[in-house]
Parts: sequence; structure tokens; C-alpha cells
Amino acid sequence: MTSSACTLLVVGAGPAGRALAHRALVHGMSVTVVDPAPDAAWRSTFGMFDDDLPGWLPRDVIACDATSFTVFTPERREVGRRYCVLDAPALQRALTLDGARLEASRAREITAHTVRLDDGRLLSADHVIDARGGGATDPRIPRQTAYGAVVSGDGTEMVLMDWRQTGAAAPTFSYRVGLGGGRRLIEETCLAGAPPVPLDVLAARNARRAGSAEPGGAEPELVDFPLHPGPAPWRPPDGVPRYGAAGGLMHPATGYSIAASLGAADGLAAALARGGDPVRALWPRRARWTYRLRLVGLAVLLGFDGRELTAFFDAFFGLPVHRQRAYLGGRDDLRGTLATMWAVFRALPGQQKARLVRLTGRAVWAGRPR
Repeated sequence: MTSSACTLLVVGAGPAGRALAHRALVHGMSVTVVDPAPDAAWRSTFGMFDDDLPGWLPRDVIACDATSFTVFTPERREVGRRYCVLDAPALQRALTLDGARLEASRAREITAHTVRLDDGRLLSADHVIDARGGGATDPRIPRQTAYGAVVSGDGTEMVLMDWRQTGAAAPTFSYRVGLGGGRRLIEETCLAGAPPVPLDVLAARNARRAGSAEPGGAEPELVDFPLHPGPAPWRPPDGVPRYGAAGGLMHPATGYSIAASLGAADGLAAALARGGDPVRALWPRRARWTYRLRLVGLAVLLGFDGRELTAFFDAFFGLPVHRQRAYLGGRDDLRGTLATMWAVFRALPGQQKARLVRLTGRAVWAGRPR
């Protein structure tokens, strides 16, 4: 049996799926959301740059922010760009789904226009978008891992990367941010690994970083996800467009995805409301080439040891903020991405320049069309 059709059916009610469904409702579309627990509370820590926060979101979704952030590469460097940590429950409340049909069920089969639920019902829509996250399971795909502890402590200092205690092998950095309410997160992170640094190793390193900090009463934050979905996201193998981290909106060289998932939601919803194609709306040619360049960036990072990574990020964070933003943010800023990559290359010492050229050549050759 097939139920009545809607304009948009979103599978997955995490931040990406909920943001898309929310904006689709604003644009007047009829929306169905399928998720086993559509109102399950969000508990992850979502960090992003303040200037990437969409204007349609209220400012009270921010739990803690600072006018600048700090990196240690290995010397302390302060970068004048506002960074914030979102209040996950407030973000979830802001992405209202009033007027949407919620199906608390698991999707068993998905096509571009239908979804078969666990109970056998078949839902249909003009557009079906898979926003379930999860990502690729191929063990060859690099992953990011992290172990975080919430501790008691006031202050809003945002330390995005502290490379001072990393070794040459299995390099990791410390991420330390305010959460608001007298709490801070101290998190040891393997930026990218194939295989990644195991969580137990990260936990031990994180304990040394935290020292005698008083526990903040929360469960540890465990992070383990693939840095890209595998196949080109603009060519989904089953023909079902994907949205969010599993749809290529995660930056493959940093692991950030929340800003892109929130930032692209309104434009995609507007395109769907006009009857546009979701893949073309999300992946114009500039976005596809920018994504390919970011994959090259990921391959380069995988080839560096801890000392080389520290020098690389020292060069990167020494660039003007607009150059950093072009690489970290704009999904279709091809010119800005190229300019930033060239600027980092110029700032590196000679020996590392040569190594970067070799790593880039290998990455481009490995990714060539066959």
C-alpha cells in the first residue's frame, strides 16, 4: 500500500535532516520526516565559526563563543575569527518541524521517490533525501577519532588545535572549548588516520592533557567517523540524493560538517520548492572541483608525521583570516580554495614544500579517472 505523496521526504532527523526539513517547511513544501526516534535528544558537541551560522537561526542556539580562537603550532597563535559552540538542545528546538508529518519508523528500502518502512508501508514523494549520516564502512577510507572529557571550568577560551605534546608517529592534537554553564570540553583528536589512532590511546593522552581538572559530570564524548562517503557524492550509486555528512557536506580534511549542513539547507530547500534537481542544486561544477581539492588536502595530511603537521598548520593559521575561511568554509569557492592552498605552499619551509609536492602528485594520480 502506498500512502499519499508529499513534496519532500527526509530520512533521518539529525541536525542535517532536521535543518533541511525545517527550511523546506518555511518554503511552503509538504514534508515527511522518517526516523526511528525523531525527537531523541542531541548530545554531541557542535562547534563552528560564528560567521558560518546561517542568518535564519536565532543567536540563542550558541552556548558559548569567543571573539578569537587559539592554536599551538607549537607556539601560541591567536586568530581573530569568532568561534562558537552550539547549544544542542536549543538548536534542536530552533529547527521546528511544525506542520511536517513525522514517521517514527526505520526506512527499510529507499529510492529517489519512495521509502518502504519496517511495517511494510510505502511512502512516496516528489523528492526523497537520505540524511541518515553514518557514512561509508570501507576500512580503506580515512577516519577521524577523538576522546573527550567534560570538566568543570569557567572561561570561553577556544583552543582549536594544540600540537605541543604530539609525537612524530600517530599524531594527535588537543581541542579545548567552553560549553557554557561552567563546563569545558577537553578532547584529544586524531585529525585523519588510515587506520586512525584508537580511542583507548586517545583517552590516555587526553587524561594527561586534562591533568587534575575536576570532572564535569558528563559521559565521555567518543568520536569515530569516516571523513568522506566514498563514491563521488554527486553520483549516488543507488540514485538517492544524500544530505549532510554522508552526502559529502563534511569537509574531508577537517571533519567539520555542521556548518555546511546548516548553511546549505535553505538553498537546497528553495531549489526543491522551485522543482529543481537536488544533486544539481548541491553540486554545481565549482563545488565538485572544490571537493576534489579538499580530498587532495586530506591525502597530504595523511602523509605528514606530527612535526610536519604542526609546521603545516602553523603556515595555515599564519594566513589572513579570509584565506583560512575560503578553505575551511566555502563549498564552491574554487578560486579561494586554490589561492589558500598556494599560500600555504609558499609559507612552508623548502624541505616540506618538496614533500607536499610529492604527496599531492600521488593523490592526484591515485584519483585520476580510469
